[in-house]
Amino acid sequence: MIRPVLPGDVSAVARALLAVPESGRLRLCRRIFGGAAEAAAHCRMLGQLHPRWGDGSLNAAARRFALADEPFLDDAAYLSCTRLVLQELALVLGAEAEAPAR
Repeated sequence: MIRPVLPGDVSAVARALLAVPESGRLRLCRRIFGGAAEAAAHCRMLGQLHPRWGDGSLNAAARRFALADEPFLDDAAYLSCTRLVLQELALVLGAEAEAPAR
């Protein structure tokens, strides 16, 4: 995953999650984060977009999937999806911070 992570990245992932049943959201969220990480590594190594996941942004990875129309922030389901994205983002950033330097 490339950084910085922009508000549009969070929104795109949340909208992808909103388009699937609640039971599949965590799995899809992790798949999107994994795809973005794979694409970021691909871009760094080869200097070109990943053929499936794009430029390494969460936005590009999320757009591989259907996105729900963006609701207002007071939509309970969208808020739940946004929380899930932010929780996963915090986990990924925490893991990156704890990883040994290369």
